[in-house]
Amino acid sequence: MAVAPRAQPEDFFTPEEWQSLTSRSSWKGLWLVAHCWGVIGAAMLAGIVWPWTIPLMVPVVGARQLGLFILMHDAAHAGLHRSRKVNDWVGHWLCSYTLRDYRPYHLQHHRFVQQTEDPDLVLSAPFPITRESMWRKVVRDLSGQTFYKQRFGHIAEGIRNRAPGESALKVFGREIAKDRRFLVGNGLGLLAFAVAGYWWAWVLMWLLPMATWLPLVSRVRNIAEHALVAQNEADPLRQARTTHANLIERIFIAPYWVNYHCEHHMFTSLPCWALPKAHRLLLRRGITDRMEVQAGYLHLLRQATAAQPVT
Repeated sequence: MAVAPRAQPEDFFTPEEWQSLTSRSSWKGLWLVAHCWGVIGAAMLAGIVWPWTIPLMVPVVGARQLGLFILMHDAAHAGLHRSRKVNDWVGHWLCSYTLRDYRPYHLQHHRFVQQTEDPDLVLSAPFPITRESMWRKVVRDLSGQTFYKQRFGHIAEGIRNRAPGESALKVFGREIAKDRRFLVGNGLGLLAFAVAGYWWAWVLMWLLPMATWLPLVSRVRNIAEHALVAQNEADPLRQARTTHANLIERIFIAPYWVNYHCEHHMFTSLPCWALPKAHRLLLRRGITDRMEVQAGYLHLLRQATAAQPVT
């Protein structure tokens, strides 16, 4: 199938505006990465000093863990730094070690967005769903079931599908080795906090957010970006969705302008910090009336769960 139709920047912006929007920075991306880790560190410190704040710190940290993935996503588009070498180093070592595998996968998503070849189509195709189905997904996310399945489900599957005569222990060792970077990294983090006398802080304010809030907000993000968007959509202004986010939503659900997803698909070369400016320029010219834009995450989730139960 042919690639998805693309928006042409010259149809929406002046050359000066486009140059300003696409200009790479040597410090903005680095500042955002530092900000993300700073928020995580401050939240964990607050939980250590005032343990009664831990229930609040869990979603704060979980949203910033998503933020690290969002910044890695920017690195996949070479948007974090002017130097490609610095961009890739920061994206891999300070955001997510999945960058190298994620980039070709994600660029295929952009090339074939909402078409049969889109590897992310499975995330949006089932919607709308019933509210009962959505609540079951929320429970699985917040109880850690989604995290366990995504992170370690391949181990049980590998054991079930092992070759005749192959021992389960051998398969377990082979499959667990696939998670060695995750296990080593988190093991070192736990060790460092344990030496400082705060092993529980790593468990409650790093691993717990990763296992609960991160899967939930990742699901909400996936729903917001492409659910209910028509497959094989020919209009590049309606292949993805922008969702307006208030301050609370930006803190707990949508960090680093990830909610401007329609603009990101229209103009993939824009770094994340340029997306709000692009939205304002498009709004000023009346273009947003033609785009897929929703008023907020709660409003969108109501639409995404509007399916009637099967009887």
